Amino acid sequence: MFIKGFTYGFDGRRGAYQTEEAAASIERLAGLGGDWAALAFVIRQDHYYSTQIRLDYRYTVTDKDVTTAVNRLHAQGLKVCMKPMVNSADGVWRAHIGFPEKDWGEQNEWNEWFSSYTAFLCHYAEIAEETGCEMFCVGCEMLGTEHKVDFWRKAIEAVRKVYHGPLVYNTNHGKEFGVQWWDAVDYIGTSAYYRVADVPGESMENMRARWEAQKERLAELSRANGSKQIIFMEIGCRSARGCAMMPYDFTHREFPYDEDEQANFYESCLSAMWDEPWFAGCFWWDWYTFLPKRDPEMGFSIVGKKAERVVKEWYARER
Repeated sequence: MFIKGFTYGFDGRRGAYQTEEAAASIERLAGLGGDWAALAFVIRQDHYYSTQIRLDYRYTVTDKDVTTAVNRLHAQGLKVCMKPMVNSADGVWRAHIGFPEKDWGEQNEWNEWFSSYTAFLCHYAEIAEETGCEMFCVGCEMLGTEHKVDFWRKAIEAVRKVYHGPLVYNTNHGKEFGVQWWDAVDYIGTSAYYRVADVPGESMENMRARWEAQKERLAELSRANGSKQIIFMEIGCRSARGCAMMPYDFTHREFPYDEDEQANFYESCLSAMWDEPWFAGCFWWDWYTFLPKRDPEMGFSIVGKKAERVVKEWYARER
């Protein structure tokens, strides 16, 4: 497996995937020369401690939206990893979803939450099966739940009954060795927002050196799990000066626009990782549902920026 991919649709809302603007965005995405897209969309629970994951009919993408997006991606020659995600409506990062442990053992809250989460996964796994998605992601950055090993194994077992393609789980950078059930999925996934710069405007060469250090621990992770391949399920950097020091950042708006730093981040990662046998490729973060209209656009988009050329050059190569 080697994925030349991008994440699509995370910013999508009810009805957006069915528009002509969305179709135009997918067409340009296919023009990168890649072969995969991760279709990422969000279902929410009210609070990080809620036990129910629920649709919001004002915002949540519909099943028809999801099916339309998959069909459009397939029509452009892209394989699809369906990636349903849970967010907390109170704004707390999904990594904090969880419940306090008590001395007397398992709590009703964990049972109820995993019951809801398993039903959520299976619903979209059925759609992934019906639409021919080539991969399914069973979770993203659910750090507060990862220690519930038995619950996760049962949830994944339920998914495999309705979806028969490969499965991946997406943990967060630096937390990869904490997951004790990598054997239950087919690929190890991580959000690879590793710091690769020490100063704003860092050179590509210095970024590349920082990636070399990450390669050692990721290679060990693969070896420790039977040489299982690792996918960068999320990775990216905003086109703002200083963001390679914290590639996950989306909050700081005072940073100056900088295409070069973003392009260097892309180039350094691809040049460092491309030939590693344990590396199964990237789903870059992220390709917007609609093409950006702001100029300059200082988010994660690479449309019309130097990083778009970097990706096209690398994706034109054979592995």
